[in-house]
Amino acid sequence: MAFEVNAEDQDRQLTLIDEDGNEELFEVLFTFHSDDNDKSYILLYPAAVEDDDEIEVQAFSYDADEDGDVTSSDLHEITSDAEWDMVQGVLNTFLEDDRLSGDDSAE
Repeated sequence: MAFEVNAEDQDRQLTLIDEDGNEELFEVLFTFHSDDNDKSYILLYPAAVEDDDEIEVQAFSYDADEDGDVTSSDLHEITSDAEWDMVQGVLNTFLEDDRLSGDDSAE
């Protein structure tokens, strides 16, 4: 599996609108590109989460514009189990690697 995590995305935000029209601000956890699927993925978490709250991460594939920017209309739901398994594996690697996640508490 080939992927590259873009940790520079950690200061970006995106507003998602649910099926009821409610807006929620999300922080970009990270983005990565899968050579196997030839798709880019974005992982988000709610911006209004306290430090000690459990975080629900949402993942989407996306199409960035020519400047590399992403809006909520560029996001696509992940529908296959194989894709979900791959994304979960990348997320687990991210969370376990202190250099990627920025978690210095393990030192």
